[in-house]
Amino acid sequence: MRARYSAYARGDTAYINNSWHVDTRPATLTLPSGDRWLGLEVIDSGEDGDAGRVHFRATCRDPAGFAVLEESSRFVREEGRWLYLDGEHAVTALKPGRNDPCPCGSGRKAKKCCGA
Repeated sequence: MRARYSAYARGDTAYINNSWHVDTRPATLTLPSGDRWLGLEVIDSGEDGDAGRVHFRATCRDPAGFAVLEESSRFVREEGRWLYLDGEHAVTALKPGRNDPCPCGSGRKAKKCCGA
């Protein structure tokens, strides 16, 4: 999961396609330009034989502001490799409070950083 997140952050569509199961992989993959991924939090994960699952949250900054992608993903292991099958996800806007830490990771308060 962390490798797929890193591939999204780098815009590495080749890796994303190669780690996606052939039965559910889209014919074409276009990543949004202008998105900057800021962090990944794995909430839960597990496996049962060759079936795996990962529940995660990823924060990004896009032209509209900050957003959080939360997904419960399913994976399958084939020939020793974990491949992404599918997932149920939701994207929500992230609006930090003025005195909250800025989601960009600067360590500054939002009002003195990206929230200004």
